[in-house]
Amino acid sequence: MNYQKTHSDIMKLDPKIRMVTICDSSGKIMFSDHKPGVTNLLTPDESKKSLEMAVNAWKTRSQLEDKIGKGHYVLAEYDKIKRITMPYAEHLLYITTEVEADHSRILDGIRKIESG
Repeated sequence: MNYQKTHSDIMKLDPKIRMVTICDSSGKIMFSDHKPGVTNLLTPDESKKSLEMAVNAWKTRSQLEDKIGKGHYVLAEYDKIKRITMPYAEHLLYITTEVEADHSRILDGIRKIESG
């Protein structure tokens, strides 16, 4: 996978996307970057912890896959951001957006990118 191209393609989907991180199933970051001019709301340690929690939660959900089906995405909406976590080509995407972002449109765009 060309991580930088995938990151760029996702960032182009919506100007309200703040950050895209691509990691492997263990949480190792393969590529991550913010939109230019975006101020990170978390410290580097807090960002790492947030990613670890998202990866671990995804692993837990995957353990229930036989009973409830494969997970498509998780959306967490906070006062200041939305966070989308979703599988992508054997990886995990961790995306933050502005609250006003149309997450359904972003998700549809990511699926189109993934399917080629």
